[in-house]
Amino acid sequence: MVVDEIFRTCSNPHLVRAALTSIGGDFADSFAREASRNDNSPGAHAALIVKKFADKASSDDRADVWKAARGSQQPILAGLRHILSRAGFLI
Repeated sequence: MVVDEIFRTCSNPHLVRAALTSIGGDFADSFAREASRNDNSPGAHAALIVKKFADKASSDDRADVWKAARGSQQPILAGLRHILSRAGFLI
C-alpha cells in the first residue's frame, strides 16, 4: 500500500530530504525554515514528523494520506506533503 511506502521511505532522513527537494518551492523553503527553528535539518525534521505521524495515525488519518496520494503522478510526494502540512511542520 502506498501509505506504508510513504511511512517507510519518508522515515529515512536522506530519502525524505530528496523528496523535499523534489517538492521544492515555497513549501520546501518554509519547511526548511521551520526545521532550522527546531535546530534540525529538513530531512531529519521531516523524518521525525513522518515517524510520529505513522505511530499515531488512525485509520482515518491513513485514509486521508491515501486520498492525497491517489491519482497523483507522484504519490509519495503528495502523501508526504499532506502529512507535513497536516502536522503544521511542528513536532
